[in-house]
Amino acid sequence: MIASISGSIIGDEHTDSYFLCPVCGVYTVVSWWDNFTGVETVNLSGPLSKQKGDERVSLIGQCSRSWDKKCRCEAHRAYFNNTLD
Repeated sequence: MIASISGSIIGDEHTDSYFLCPVCGVYTVVSWWDNFTGVETVNLSGPLSKQKGDERVSLIGQCSRSWDKKCRCEAHRAYFNNTLD
């Protein structure tokens, strides 16, 4: 795992984690959605180009608390398109 970020959207916790394949040079993104009903969903997406993935990872790296779903720093707001509650 290269980077991960969590945010709270309408009370639900959303976490994206970025994995970079050292062979292919592309990213896979694992997205978890927890709505606190006891059922958590997970989705895999990719491949994501190294350039696009590096941009997202760089944005995540601008926050020292990317794991904190309650953080409202500029990086969190930009990553989640100002949809955080």
